[in-house]
Amino acid sequence: MTTRTMETVDREICNVIQSDFPLVDRPFLKIAEGLGITEDEVMERIIELKRRNVVRQIGAIFDTRRLGYKTTLVAMRIPEDNLDAAAQIVNKHPGVSHNYARNGRFNLWFTLAVSPFEDLDETLEKMAKDTDAEATRKMPTIRFFKIGVNFDMVKQESDATNYFKPDEPVEAKKDAPKVDEDWNTAQALTDFDIAFVRELQEDLPITAEPFKDICGELGLDMAGLVAHADDMVGRKLMRRFSAVLHHRRAGFAANAMGVWNVPEERSEEVGNIMAQSRSVTHCYERPRFPDWKYSHFTMLHATSQEGCEELAKEISDATGITDYQLLYSSREYKKTRVRYFVDE
Repeated sequence: MTTRTMETVDREICNVIQSDFPLVDRPFLKIAEGLGITEDEVMERIIELKRRNVVRQIGAIFDTRRLGYKTTLVAMRIPEDNLDAAAQIVNKHPGVSHNYARNGRFNLWFTLAVSPFEDLDETLEKMAKDTDAEATRKMPTIRFFKIGVNFDMVKQESDATNYFKPDEPVEAKKDAPKVDEDWNTAQALTDFDIAFVRELQEDLPITAEPFKDICGELGLDMAGLVAHADDMVGRKLMRRFSAVLHHRRAGFAANAMGVWNVPEERSEEVGNIMAQSRSVTHCYERPRFPDWKYSHFTMLHATSQEGCEELAKEISDATGITDYQLLYSSREYKKTRVRYFVDE
């Protein structure tokens, strides 16, 4: 069974586990009841989707910065004949969660997170030396507008709709919801919070009662686990509990990082307009450099490169920003979740 012939029920399961994974004793039974199939069939289908790497992982998604980790996007220029070897060196760091080869002046782009006990600049300096990078640019987030990865597998389109109603067009609005002012501030954690993160970040087993062992390790019943998860969401340490899909295997073959040259005086206005697009899963403002004029970054996913270009044109029309590039990933070297508070 290929992605092109993925059954409708598989797509429906993917939609549910991305957006509304049930935190109950028997979550796959609850999913089955909603879809009118059996619990065993749901588990068998998810196991197969994981085997085919359509579903990467099911687990809690935490807020890296609020957990006290320091993060940045990094762009490197690597000699083409050394690119694969350099990418593997970068991948060794457990805080590298995404690493792609892309077209353009900088050909290796990755995200780096380091624990509160590690120096980000020293780590990056060592990476640049070990990879023989010709140029390295640290591009931390200056202003955060949106993160909301979600794919509608039935409609086969990006569905990052946390900023507006699904049927609304992208319009030039200036009154988009404001991002929390403390988005970049580490929060106080208890020892139990850290233990909770360690358990909930791991890939959920596909069994009838997948939370049973987790509850045992934490000394909680299911109600207690849900209560602490709700508490961590309320404290903005945890975003949600959900599946992460391999976007290419799920049918979204094109992955474009849109970079936009936005006038400084329009930074917030344009960022909020971009964030309202359901096609945009990530939207950030980052620093400029003498050899890099682009300030705003948007991630776009579509079933084809032409689809990405159409989505970018819609954003350009809505914002009036015409100076932009789409940087396509040609190789995926790494895509995973950062594993927090573990020794590696």
